[in-house]
Parts: sequence; C-alpha cells; structure tokens
Amino acid sequence: MKIDLEHVYYMPKELKPGVLYVSKEFKTAAHLCACGCGAKIRTPLAPTEWSLEETDKGPTLHPSVGNWQQVCQSHYWIYRGEVKWSEKWTSGQIAGGRRGEEERRRVYYDTLDRQHGGAMQKLWLWIKSIFN
Repeated sequence: MKIDLEHVYYMPKELKPGVLYVSKEFKTAAHLCACGCGAKIRTPLAPTEWSLEETDKGPTLHPSVGNWQQVCQSHYWIYRGEVKWSEKWTSGQIAGGRRGEEERRRVYYDTLDRQHGGAMQKLWLWIKSIFN
C-alpha cells in the first residue's frame, strides 16, 4: 500500500485512505489504519513519540505503528511511502512495549531535568528571587 504525505494545519474530519496527514504546528500525524478497518490513527511527533522523515519516495514514520487499542491490532511500519507489515504482537509483547515507551519517556525527561538544573534547584532559585 502506498502512503502519500499531506501537510495540513488542522486535521481534516474525514481522512482519505493512503494519506499521512501531518500538522507541523500541532506536532502530530494522522492516517487511516493500513488494514482498511477505517480506524483513525494519531501519532504525536515528539522526541519520545514518533518521528517523521520526508523522503523523495514518501514519508517514513518511526517507530512502527501498533494499533493495540483497535480490534484489528494491526502492526506495521510506514517506510518511504510504503506500508511494511510487521508481526502481530502477543499481549505480553504489547505490555513490554508499553513499559519500554514509559521508560524511554522517563529517561528523556529526567535527562532534560538534569540539564536544566532539576526541579528542586529551580524551586530554590525561585524562592531566592522572591527575597532578593
């Protein structure tokens, strides 16, 4: 299945099959599930979520799309404008993947916090600024 890229400001109410809609302003992408079930799939574009690469052949969305909350539970990659099907995951694999996502987010935001001095340091600096 071919996937075309369409830049939008707001997501359209009706999505067309075979189109990955991307709003850079709202840092999100949306498309209809590649299996044809009609489910609207939304993927936030952020350092701890999905990333989008635009190529001459079409969009690449990373990581894979796992529609675990949908009845179809489709699992696929969008790579250079093509859908590449992946294996179905068991409930254990899905739970492990979710734990991995949470860990990746925790590490990312903990690192950001340390780079910016940490929450306690920010609080201390704010308290000091009140009395200066």
